[in-house]
Amino acid sequence: MSQSLENRIGFEQFKSISRAITTYRELNFLVNHLVEHICRAFEVKGCCILLYDDHEGQLFRVASHGLSEAYLSKGPLPLDEASSRLAKGEPVFIEDMRSDGRVLYPEAAEKEGLIAMLSAPIRYRGAFLGIMRVYHNRSWSLSEADLDSFCLIGDQLGLVVENNGLKNFLDQVRVAMCGLPRRMLEGL
Repeated sequence: MSQSLENRIGFEQFKSISRAITTYRELNFLVNHLVEHICRAFEVKGCCILLYDDHEGQLFRVASHGLSEAYLSKGPLPLDEASSRLAKGEPVFIEDMRSDGRVLYPEAAEKEGLIAMLSAPIRYRGAFLGIMRVYHNRSWSLSEADLDSFCLIGDQLGLVVENNGLKNFLDQVRVAMCGLPRRMLEGL
């Protein structure tokens, strides 16, 4: 990743994605729109958002675009060395998925026609929440500015994921509180 590379992520594209992240109220609609928008705006083959379930210790796909179901369901996604780098906030870029030892399923990637992959962390205040993976079917060179842009999109998405989890928790508390007898609610 060289500083001399031409930036492919323009301000208008970044602004459009940022605006979508800040305006959607429903997380499922947001992530589905986001993966599709990333594929179209950056002319890449596919995009996938995986969220980390700390109870299960696994990554689970919540949205994808441009990738076959066969590729997406190729096997479990354990936290490996690359994922631990992502958990620390470091993106992982693989220029050739066919020959890089970090790729768990290189045959599946080749069959899908994938050449390069960027994994950007989704984090909130240092906590690892998941991964945004962007796949390209051509050789791909990322500038530092483009890499930073994808990481910022991951940070923005982390804020939305965290707020969504908090909202869900508060909704459950509200439902539980409404079920209490009125006498127990006095003084609260």
